[in-house]
Amino acid sequence: MTSPAQQLRELLTTDQCHIMPCCYDGLTAKMIEQAGFALTFMSGFSVAAARLGLPDTGLISYGEMLDQGKNICSAVSIPVIGDGDTGYGNAMNVYRTVKGYAQVGFASVMIEDQVSPKRCGHTKGKLVVEQGEAFERVAAAVDARNEGQDILIMSRTDARAVHGLDEAIVRGQKYAELGADIIFIEAPESVDEMKTICKEVPGVQMANIIDGGKTPVLSPEELHAIGFKIAAYPLTLISAAMQAIEQSLQALQKGTQPSAIMAFDKVRKIVGFDDYYKEEERYSTSRR
Repeated sequence: MTSPAQQLRELLTTDQCHIMPCCYDGLTAKMIEQAGFALTFMSGFSVAAARLGLPDTGLISYGEMLDQGKNICSAVSIPVIGDGDTGYGNAMNVYRTVKGYAQVGFASVMIEDQVSPKRCGHTKGKLVVEQGEAFERVAAAVDARNEGQDILIMSRTDARAVHGLDEAIVRGQKYAELGADIIFIEAPESVDEMKTICKEVPGVQMANIIDGGKTPVLSPEELHAIGFKIAAYPLTLISAAMQAIEQSLQALQKGTQPSAIMAFDKVRKIVGFDDYYKEEERYSTSRR
């Protein structure tokens, strides 16, 4: 059977920009797969919000993210990229993070160069570590991959917001040189900056698309023309869910039935009751 990492490698050889809605639990991952998307990403922002009810400011731990990732990877057959934050410590922690993420089934893990505790890439107050430490993180992640872990390494830099685009490009180039499989330069602020990134930095590039964020919201066709291979949508699903929940709560508070809710039979089908009943019947028959 093809491993999640190999599935992702094959996807990245195709001449297109893959739309990647981001998940935060087993249900959202399953719905992404059922909708026909080829891959997903476990969003740290969304997991922190959904699991803890807290902001993405480094408050969620390695163990909590690993546990959430195990459930997500178990729920789907498409490749899942995992948010590994800063690696949760020094280079040895990064090595452990990559190994742990590979063991629970992630196809790839993202390691970034922010100072810990990190922050969402489109919010204020970000800081990045010095180049040397950033490069050590990537080297440790690549070593973990090369020493037996079947996983791709996504290396992210937030240097654009702190030191400018030139520094971000220098880091991205070095990440590629060190052996990272996917390069993610966070929060470019114009189409020209996005074009410069894809021109100057080798390898597979990912764009992060957030409504109201710093990066221009472009279509997948536009992103592909620029040179991006992946377009991540980290907050789309949790924002949609929060909006629907808020509207439903407001309706209940007014004493009315929420209108925009899914029919119960469809809920059962998506969660997996129909498949469960088929399996249950098969085993019931075998015991007769």
